[in-house]
Amino acid sequence: MDERLVTAIVIGCGSRGENYSNFALDFKHRLKIVAVAEPLTHRRKKLGQWHQIPEENLFSDWSEFEKKPKMADIAFVCTQDKDHCAPAVMLAGLGYHILLEKPMAVTEEDCRKITKACEDNKVMLAVCHVMRYFPPCIKIKEIIDSGEIGDVMTINHTENVGYWHFAHSFVRGNWRNEAESTFSLMAKCCHDMDLICYWLGGRKATAVQSVGSVQHFKKENKPAGASDRCLDCKLSETCPYSATKIYLKEPIVKQWPRSVVCDIEEDPIKYPAALKETLKTSRYGACVYECDNDVCDSQMVNIMFEGGTIANLTMTAFTKAVCARYTRITGSLGEITWEGSENGPISVHSFRTDKTKLVDPDMVAPQCGTRGHGGADFFLVDSIIKAVLSSDPGLIRSGPQESLASHLLVFKAEQSRLENMQK
Repeated sequence: MDERLVTAIVIGCGSRGENYSNFALDFKHRLKIVAVAEPLTHRRKKLGQWHQIPEENLFSDWSEFEKKPKMADIAFVCTQDKDHCAPAVMLAGLGYHILLEKPMAVTEEDCRKITKACEDNKVMLAVCHVMRYFPPCIKIKEIIDSGEIGDVMTINHTENVGYWHFAHSFVRGNWRNEAESTFSLMAKCCHDMDLICYWLGGRKATAVQSVGSVQHFKKENKPAGASDRCLDCKLSETCPYSATKIYLKEPIVKQWPRSVVCDIEEDPIKYPAALKETLKTSRYGACVYECDNDVCDSQMVNIMFEGGTIANLTMTAFTKAVCARYTRITGSLGEITWEGSENGPISVHSFRTDKTKLVDPDMVAPQCGTRGHGGADFFLVDSIIKAVLSSDPGLIRSGPQESLASHLLVFKAEQSRLENMQK
């Protein structure tokens, strides 16, 4: 394989854009970031400094790339969810391979547009369904495909969002309101729907049913005596969702989730004061029972696949664990259980021998800046670099058709939920 340096541009320099571009800092012989587009000046300048990008290649708007000759092999599209389609379609038309943050888009029409643009222009698309690249998930698929547990009967999979994480991202944050972003099953669990499809080898779904609602984060559940804002609320010590608890624990340094609340240039002296001032007026300091959130905090999806396999996905906000996935897969000859750890173990019980063995993943991501999602982000970026070098889209586990299929399943699940709410 040719070991030439692969080049990339970054569209959107938020946390995901930063994370994927970090690969170029740790593996300078493999990837170079040559240009970025980001409307916020300090974010744009920061990535420019990190990657030593010339000033003329720092753009405030991604549309500037349409005026330039093709500048790189890959475009990392990491804008907000609802803003994925236009840059992805344009850049595919210019011949860029696309690394696209999940979800692909927030409408079925836009997902299809992106898929068609990449296929028509013969460019590779890697959607950031990072669980397909997570070593424990790969090992589970290998066990299933080996026939060790026989035919898969059921999959029970839970996405434990985490009580404070849900309050931050889906009650106060960017994904709180469907009109501004998308529904929570798409925003948070398109990973998980895609993972179930991956484990089942792309088997088609024959039936989908879903129920869910905003169970807790609504005005009628506001405790008596609570204020509209956390910093002056007498219940802040006992409220699990208090902004003072989530954002003002010492030491106060600019890191997620605080960096979302107050995204200024980092200063160890000025930042804590700026963060507190921001919480006095921004939605991140508002009572969780007084926000304009309308996305589900609890949802279940039941799916039947070809061959009769039944899968259940549960998304819940109300867990101690944050972004942890718990899985039980039952088969005709055994069962698999996994509690989400990147290091395993994966428990495999054989009905034939009535014995249980613990299986570890075959790979561990190196200690590097691209270690999000337990190291899965590293393997994702690594895969598209290898695919570009070898001109082999088969090295990408989350290509256009696989990703489109699992997104369509998420849309069908949400349609079912809405229909059930109307009954």
